[in-house]
Amino acid sequence: MLDQLLQFLISGITVGSIYALVGLGFAIIYNASDVVNFAQGEFVMIGAMSAVFLVGKGVPYPLAVFCAVTITIMVGFALEKFAIEPARDASVVTTIIITIGASIFLRGAALLIWGKDVYGLPPFTGDRPISVGPATMLPQNLWVIGGTLLSVMAVKFFFDRTLTGKAILACSFNKKAAYLVGINVRKMLLIAYGLSAALGAIAGILIAPITYTSYDAGVMLGLKGFCAAILGGMGSSMGAVAGGLLLGVLETMGAGFISSGYKDAIAFVVILLVLFFRPSGILGKQEADRV
Repeated sequence: MLDQLLQFLISGITVGSIYALVGLGFAIIYNASDVVNFAQGEFVMIGAMSAVFLVGKGVPYPLAVFCAVTITIMVGFALEKFAIEPARDASVVTTIIITIGASIFLRGAALLIWGKDVYGLPPFTGDRPISVGPATMLPQNLWVIGGTLLSVMAVKFFFDRTLTGKAILACSFNKKAAYLVGINVRKMLLIAYGLSAALGAIAGILIAPITYTSYDAGVMLGLKGFCAAILGGMGSSMGAVAGGLLLGVLETMGAGFISSGYKDAIAFVVILLVLFFRPSGILGKQEADRV
């Protein structure tokens, strides 16, 4: 029983780390522009598929990863510049519909470029299992967990210690006041979308050697990331990270001890319960100041 529990916990933290990165991307865009970006899952897919394509063409692995993240950032910039910025005065429902439309467009473009096949990246450092007490884990699991930890720390440092990060925070509190003190609000929103896209690409590249990827791989990951952001508190970046980890563990434990058929349903049941009993999320305030 103990070895099963530990095994499920390791798997849950690995999956939850990906949900955390996707949820963090949701939170960053929501904080910066009040937009719920349902194309976030497509950032995950584009990052992974671009890396697969470049590695398949013989590009060295590190360079392929760098180029894949860069490509995804460019897609994030394009989404903000050509879809979100022209609709900056639109209602919340309209912007949500725009991001859903962008998601469908990006998925269709990926289908045309890469087809319906399922692809995988080779593991970063081999695939020999590592023993952790009575359980085992793959080296890629460590890359996923470590990569998520470093990404979250880098994002926190960016917002806490850099002028650009603080300027984005200022825009999240009051765009008009930020504009009046000389902050280029449009540029800050563009950077926020690029950062969110980079996080999505990193998530996709980290998980592709374990779960593989395809043109529609971002749909479910995007929904799970959204659930993580809601669970932790949509206005809290670190809450989204905590929500992703918690969601991954709950999902894996439920699939292991109840039934794998309920794996995807568990996440949405948890979100419904949170929305009913604590709409602000587990780490959100009832009247939250967005961070």
